[in-house]
Amino acid sequence: MRALPLALTIAALFGAAQACRPTQLESGTNHDGLSVATQGGQVNGFIDPSTPGVRRFLQIPYAQPPIGELRFAPPEPALPFGEIHATEFGPSCMQFLAKTPPTIYTQFINQFNVQGLNVSSQDVSEDCLTLSVWAPACPKVAAPLPVLVFLFGGGFMMGGQNVPYQIPAKWVQRTQGHVIVTLNYRLNIFGFPDAAGLSQDKQNLGLLDQRLAVEWVRDNIAAFGGDPEHITLWGQSAGAVAAGYYQYAYQEDPIVTAIIQDSGSEMLAAGDLSSSDTTHSNFSTVAAAVGCGDLSPDQELACMRSDNVSALAIEEAIQANNRAGNKHLIIFTPIVDNKTVFANYTARSEARQVATIPAIIGTTANDGAAFIPLMMDHHINETLAAGATLAFFFCPAHLGATNRILAGVPVYRFLYAGNFSNISPMPFLGAYHEAELPMLFGTDEDFRGPSTPLQKMTSRVMQDEWVAFARAGVQGMEQVGWPRYTSTEGQGSMVREFGGMGTAVRDVQLAEMNGLCADLNKSVDKEAGKST
Repeated sequence: MRALPLALTIAALFGAAQACRPTQLESGTNHDGLSVATQGGQVNGFIDPSTPGVRRFLQIPYAQPPIGELRFAPPEPALPFGEIHATEFGPSCMQFLAKTPPTIYTQFINQFNVQGLNVSSQDVSEDCLTLSVWAPACPKVAAPLPVLVFLFGGGFMMGGQNVPYQIPAKWVQRTQGHVIVTLNYRLNIFGFPDAAGLSQDKQNLGLLDQRLAVEWVRDNIAAFGGDPEHITLWGQSAGAVAAGYYQYAYQEDPIVTAIIQDSGSEMLAAGDLSSSDTTHSNFSTVAAAVGCGDLSPDQELACMRSDNVSALAIEEAIQANNRAGNKHLIIFTPIVDNKTVFANYTARSEARQVATIPAIIGTTANDGAAFIPLMMDHHINETLAAGATLAFFFCPAHLGATNRILAGVPVYRFLYAGNFSNISPMPFLGAYHEAELPMLFGTDEDFRGPSTPLQKMTSRVMQDEWVAFARAGVQGMEQVGWPRYTSTEGQGSMVREFGGMGTAVRDVQLAEMNGLCADLNKSVDKEAGKST
């Protein structure tokens, strides 16, 4: 039989589906669901034949380009754009992928890097504040669908929407039961400048970008079939840290109805590395390197915003300093501003100054492997990796969960323990940092061959339980039998484990690790607000 032309093939795939669509999409959306009226204008999406059940809308602006006077300024809502064709990814925000020292992400697994490269992407720009919507073409149910808003990781220094392992199309294709929004937010100096010329409440710009994106979702997602009353903010690594910050920052008006934190917590000390830069020396060092030195704070900021200073020159100045082997590395991450980031989350929990929305908090069994230097034979010191997993991931998650329990927040914990060769090509990697994401996004088979039956089952269970949580919160967890975490001992300390011991899912107690965390947390710097 002759192959049909591509357009006819797509039409044939969708012809039978059209009848169920009109009742599930708001007015203002055309009959095929690919032209959507948003508050900013008409967004024209597309369907990729690889996932014929998914409507894709890429690079929708949610903020004005943060350039000129808006460089190093809080985001402003996007201006009306009339009509756009949302069919390609836009540039990621300014960033640089460091290749030294070598890591598992440059040596073994490039698919967690922007565009899947192990070199710096050229497709970066200051004009990057966009988001993408991935929605079912023919939802299984008529009611509005739960929404997951994903915040990528990368240490607040790298990442974007076009990370190959984090494309959600196959997940949406399989379930036809939820909507996913991915987004860019400003990174590094552009997102967290800590400049003397800025007031304290205007330093964590990347976190303010995230809030504006959530507001956009609230105001527009119904037109795509999503439910603005059921939005879950889900982050991994730095994105998980940001999700934790968010839950405490927007106590009165969280907009979102649930939080998920994968391998990151507001209790992670690395989440505010630049908080100690009280003299704003990092920003001034970069300013001097691009010709804006020896100026007053206001003059310095104005110079850094001028047309004479390009974003690329600023980024290159940072990298030149850090590549030179200077003892003082220039790092820009969130600072304590008592607006978006606070000094003591335990105290805020005790005072119930946190949004009382349910949270899933989890880690991977070998999170630390990604942060241990590779040896000459491309192995790692597994003892150091285990210590890093405990200190930087499991214990902050433990304390984050404990704090929320103090505030009466429903908490659910997980541990991803899968060691599947098409995600972990070197056996020592195991369930490394980010290894759960291909399982959730449905990209596990995309780069290194087919998944095993156990792996496929684990992926489906994880996907379905994330959606159940987004759809119904505590009730959704009851429906899938995920036990609520209420204490560090006894039945209330059950943690849901995925992919471990030859099983897709089981509930376990991690009493020994919790005990180690209790001891470790006592030694954490109280001044930084990270102790109980």
